[in-house]
Amino acid sequence: MDVEWTRVVVPLLCAAGVSVFLLKWTEQQKVKRKLQRAREKREKELEQAEKAVSFFKTRNAGVDLSSIVTFPLAELSKRIRGGSLQPDAVLHAYMEKALEVNKKLNCATAVLTESLKQLENIESRKDGLLYGIPFSIKDNVDYEGYDSSCGVLTKLDDPAVKDSVVVSVLKKQGAIPFIKTNIPQGLLNYECSNPIYGRTVNPCNLEKTCGGSSGGEGALIAGGGSILGLGTDLGGSIRIPAAFCGICGLKPTNKRISMLGLSSCVKGVKTALSSIGPMARDVESLALCMRALLCTDMFTLDPTVPPIPFNQQVYESYEPLRIGYYENDGYLQPSPSMSRALRETKELLEKAGHTLIPFNLPRIFTAFHEFVVRGNIADGAGTLLKHFKEGPVDPSMQHQASSWGLPKFMKKMISLLLRPFYPRMAATTHATCGVDSPADLWKQHKEAGDYIHETLAEWKKLELDVLLCPMLGPAYSFNYTGKLFSNVPILNIIDYILQNVQQDVSTIRVSL
Repeated sequence: MDVEWTRVVVPLLCAAGVSVFLLKWTEQQKVKRKLQRAREKREKELEQAEKAVSFFKTRNAGVDLSSIVTFPLAELSKRIRGGSLQPDAVLHAYMEKALEVNKKLNCATAVLTESLKQLENIESRKDGLLYGIPFSIKDNVDYEGYDSSCGVLTKLDDPAVKDSVVVSVLKKQGAIPFIKTNIPQGLLNYECSNPIYGRTVNPCNLEKTCGGSSGGEGALIAGGGSILGLGTDLGGSIRIPAAFCGICGLKPTNKRISMLGLSSCVKGVKTALSSIGPMARDVESLALCMRALLCTDMFTLDPTVPPIPFNQQVYESYEPLRIGYYENDGYLQPSPSMSRALRETKELLEKAGHTLIPFNLPRIFTAFHEFVVRGNIADGAGTLLKHFKEGPVDPSMQHQASSWGLPKFMKKMISLLLRPFYPRMAATTHATCGVDSPADLWKQHKEAGDYIHETLAEWKKLELDVLLCPMLGPAYSFNYTGKLFSNVPILNIIDYILQNVQQDVSTIRVSL
């Protein structure tokens, strides 16, 4: 009997084992082919762009493309409008520079060769505020015919059916989108690396990260390959690359600019809100982009955006401001260099006639753990991690993915064990469990709303115009940021307009 049983079962087990092996092997081959197609597609676009630049240079031997990319945006726009520079020369100049920068930094996910066709009708956009200006867009900003991959395999081979609203508006303003830029896997990391397109490095130091998630934008602009770009920000994704790469970035209030046509691995989060904003080399470029975006076309294409145009009078005002500030929020200790930068900025602002007032964010511990961490992964990160299952997890995301993917009971046990020794780490670990029910989620939304009003009440009490605070940095080493928890997203809860600058901030005026 035992012999007969063995004769039947053993072959079945062997067959099952072979079937499982073949299934896994087949899935691995599918993943490899998908990755290969995406990479080959990018290489083909890069080659086409190189040929287009070479062809243009052959036919226009007298045009000095290298000098074009040295002009600030305002000067470049003036020269295009004056006729001393042609839009086709400007586009090819930036395409050539972007290709050069990409070889060094690996910051592009796609070259939008259709931009060359846009030149055919560019004269019809001569009245636009950004007539003839090339601009770059973050990978998750939809452009018709191209993937918005978010750095995950699940979003490959799924090209956008139409342009996002922001791309449509900037096209109507005469701007020319010409390249998409790299992002971290899943968009929730301060490093810029994914299994599809690889790692983008910092133009100031190739051994450091450029930041994330709008890291490709920060690197390309800082490297000189783009004069204006669009990034998105949920937890510092514009501000951190701007700080790491030494450029300027603006995170507007949520829904100030349309979010229609933006891809994400996790949609529906209501506690810490994402927004889209410009990135550039100087503040005036940010303002010009905001003026171009906040127009009738924007409000028509997306009626949910409040129809409030850019307030030039506020932007140009030189009335003294009441500026709140803090050097340490009581949760995260800034680096010595960032503390020094804040103190120096404070002194410059006071010398310029502004009033600096100490300001502390309330209940920082609760706000970060309960609203930022638990709010962003209310489902225990299940939705995000589904996108990681099809392919490999990037090394920069290994720590986050491993910890988020633990069973809920294990997270709670780890939190309990850590609490006496590392209370903040314990609270963060517990927050990654997410919420237990819709009722808990509604409670969280209500408490987050109360927190906003509590913060703004203190803001109004002190009659503040601006909040000055330290930024993360300087740029971190590779594979470190996945282990880092920061308070940057807390300001996304309050949802105020935010920016990073690398110049005398007394010149800045930003209009709501």
